[in-house]
Amino acid sequence: MNFELSILLAAFAGGLFGAAIGGLPAFIFTGFAVLVGVAAGLGNSDFDVLGNIAFGPIFGPHISFAGGAAAAAFAFRRGDLENGRDIAAPLAGVNDPITLVVGGLFGLGGYVFQQLLVGIGFSPYTDSIALTVVVSAIVARLAFGRTGLFGDHRSDPDAESRGRFVPGGERVWVDYQQGLFQLIVLGLGMGIFSSWLVTAFNAANPDYTPLATVLAFGISATSLIFLEFGFSVPVTHHMSLPAGVAATAVITAGGGDTTAILLGALAGLGGALIGELCSRLFLIHGDTHIDPPAFAIFPMTTIIIVIGLLLG
Repeated sequence: MNFELSILLAAFAGGLFGAAIGGLPAFIFTGFAVLVGVAAGLGNSDFDVLGNIAFGPIFGPHISFAGGAAAAAFAFRRGDLENGRDIAAPLAGVNDPITLVVGGLFGLGGYVFQQLLVGIGFSPYTDSIALTVVVSAIVARLAFGRTGLFGDHRSDPDAESRGRFVPGGERVWVDYQQGLFQLIVLGLGMGIFSSWLVTAFNAANPDYTPLATVLAFGISATSLIFLEFGFSVPVTHHMSLPAGVAATAVITAGGGDTTAILLGALAGLGGALIGELCSRLFLIHGDTHIDPPAFAIFPMTTIIIVIGLLLG
């Protein structure tokens, strides 16, 4: 654990920055930082861009993205934002410094909580960053939301007639990827995409394999810049990251490339399905953002780790 004052201040600033520019733009910066970190690793840089920047106190999703999402919930509660689930809105625009401070405090809290998970030895069994994003969002929902943890579908007659788990109208997450067949195609496709990168990097140099684990995640996160611009791009980082983790686990255990790609495809599919399930359970009927991808990444990571342990 590292609780140096300079790191804590950086985490506060990271959360504040995420609130100022919006949670989604902050996460896109995470994606760019991952790509830079992979490139730096391939160049044998002495500076760990992935650990210190992309997943560290500036652009770590549990800090900058979580800070932006919590600040959006706070701004909604104060009447400064029309939709508390709007993680794309740059909250500097509401012209309320307290909103930015709230983002900073959630960024700081996200850093501290994730470090505690590391300190108690829990992080090797899951993705502690994704878990922290979820916990932060739940805290923000309970503190600033009005619909409860699971949302309130009964307040809308159309939603009540459809049922809790049937999206429609404005009560959707990503409407063009919520169909089952679309999810299957995206999940398997992104799983193959991500796991092939792992096998390719490993073939070039096994030391590069950990870089490839997160490469497709970085590509997926960066692609969301087009979503910010209004294009219908899919949200896929909860597919590509579990796939990278699964493929890396297979390769590390001495498995072949084909096995790694096939299991990576299944992990990508699992991430796709769990993400959509979580969107219907926690997000679409709520008034603040609880992140479906993060809610998919940490259990998928745990499943992969447990399977690996059981298989020795």
